[in-house]
Order: sequence, then C-alpha cells, then structure tokens
Amino acid sequence: MVKSNDLPRPTDAELEILTVLWSRGPATVREVHSTISRRRPAHYTTVLKLMQIMTDKGLVKRDEKQRAHIYSASRPREWTQRQLAGDLLERAFAGSASSLLVGALAARKASAAELAELRKLVGEYEEEKR
Repeated sequence: MVKSNDLPRPTDAELEILTVLWSRGPATVREVHSTISRRRPAHYTTVLKLMQIMTDKGLVKRDEKQRAHIYSASRPREWTQRQLAGDLLERAFAGSASSLLVGALAARKASAAELAELRKLVGEYEEEKR
C-alpha cells in the first residue's frame, strides 16, 4: 500500500475521475461513468479499470461492504491541487512562484474578482510569514 504522503501525481484521466468524486462524494463506478459520459464518450470498462488502478496507487479508497463497491478520493481536492502545483512549480518554473503566477495570468485573462482574491491571498500569506 502506498503511503498517503507519497501518492503519485494523477494522470489527466485519473484527475477527471477524482473531480467527479470530489463533486459528488463517494460513488460507484456506474455513477462516475454516468457523470463522465454526460461530458464525453466513455466506456464503462475503461472507467472501471482506471478506478481499480487508482485504488492500487492509493488515489482512491474502495469500500467493498456493499455489492456495488463505493469509491472515494483518498485526499481532498485542495491537497491534490497543492501537490500538482508544487510539482509544476519545480518541473516547469524552476521553483519560481512568481514565474508560475505570471505564466498562469498570461495563459488566461483573470477577472477583476480573481485578481482581488489573489491580492488578498498574497497579503494573508505575507502575514503568516511574519
């Protein structure tokens, strides 16, 4: 079993399944498949296999008490987002948080509300560091 702090970075397909589980809460493979199928074509067996692999990797937990197994994300969305952001920060931006932020802002225009939220978060972060 994988230790929770050593969870692998989810693939795009795994992240899609995690997003469904974070939004819906614990769910069966059929429920996850149904949600994904509303957005794009997906085979049930592919979703099932991915969720089995994700269980082996420690990305999801499986409750086998009922006939239809119930899956849930092993970690909250925020934890996974921090893990992905940290990985991207190191791999693509040489550890530079300012380069990451500038890159994110250049990739998509931020709304005034998003910019205000970023300023607020930076201010809070500065206060915590004092």
